[in-house]
Amino acid sequence: MTEAMDGGSCGSRYSIIAEDLVVLGESFGLGEVQACRFLPNGLMNGNWRLETADGAFALKRIMDVPLPLARRNLAVLSELADAGIPVGRPMATFSGEIVAEVTDRGYCLIPWLEGGHRPGTELTLDQAGDLGVLLGQIHRSLNDERTARLLPPASELLAAPVITPYWAHADADRFLALIAALDSPTAFDAGAAQALGERKVLLDRYAHFHPGTEVAAGPVGWTHGDVQHRNVLWRDGKIAGVIDWDRIRVRPFGEEVARTATVQFGGEDGFLDLERTAAFVAGYRSVVPIPVPALADAVERLWWKRMSDYWQLVFHYDRDDHSCDHLFLPAERFLAWWTERREDVQEAFAAMP
Repeated sequence: MTEAMDGGSCGSRYSIIAEDLVVLGESFGLGEVQACRFLPNGLMNGNWRLETADGAFALKRIMDVPLPLARRNLAVLSELADAGIPVGRPMATFSGEIVAEVTDRGYCLIPWLEGGHRPGTELTLDQAGDLGVLLGQIHRSLNDERTARLLPPASELLAAPVITPYWAHADADRFLALIAALDSPTAFDAGAAQALGERKVLLDRYAHFHPGTEVAAGPVGWTHGDVQHRNVLWRDGKIAGVIDWDRIRVRPFGEEVARTATVQFGGEDGFLDLERTAAFVAGYRSVVPIPVPALADAVERLWWKRMSDYWQLVFHYDRDDHSCDHLFLPAERFLAWWTERREDVQEAFAAMP
């Protein structure tokens, strides 16, 4: 191996030891691995690009889901590839396994998909529509006869737990107390404390808008779970691949539509691009004719989830995992923007094909 990378500054959580790479090369029949480069973009798993005499491959250390669930999800990928969805077909080891285990570590291998990520508003309106069409095709393919042997029919009713204003306040106070007790608070701690104070003001002002039921509007079905710029590859202006299928689960379709749009066209920029959101929704609805009330319900539920949730602070303070620190303050700015413009956001999600 002419080049190796063990995770460097990313820490031991993402390290791959040389012995693992030797075993994996033999298991997948890769021959000599000429180069191994760590990919820092993944937030939950470890990812590397391997270069061999037979080509380039994406190697993932599976850390975000149990290995049996990863095996099911990878098997689904093969069915989606047969249906024409732009996904990488997972490779099997000599023993026929699509997850290779080395000691207590699980890995999967997929031929490298050439392409780049297009964050935020870099997409044209037509490309935003194409992304919506693709999401609709993914939902249809995940719920057709081809995948039925792997994914049983989905229920029509789903519980959607709602954090009450009381508990949202209590969580904010808990984190404020943790920060106040620190001997040497950092700039992140100071920013988090200020943001938590502002969040409590929003909670007081908008608490009466929290969803009154835990039953989300349908239709529901199997979904990807994380379609957004980090997991979509573009090449020559077209979508070349969708990656990271760890979170396949039954959800309201509207939930994934709302989440995809707000992550792709907002969030880190501090605002939501309403024009591109409308183009994306229109593209989706040209494939899956989801009713406007179902989308409206999903958008309001997602807004309240952002209002009442502190997942980045859970990572930072409860898990001592700082990998998502950079997402917290932009998300707070986006929440404030969205809260002031809830009707405008709903109008964008009502776009017709």
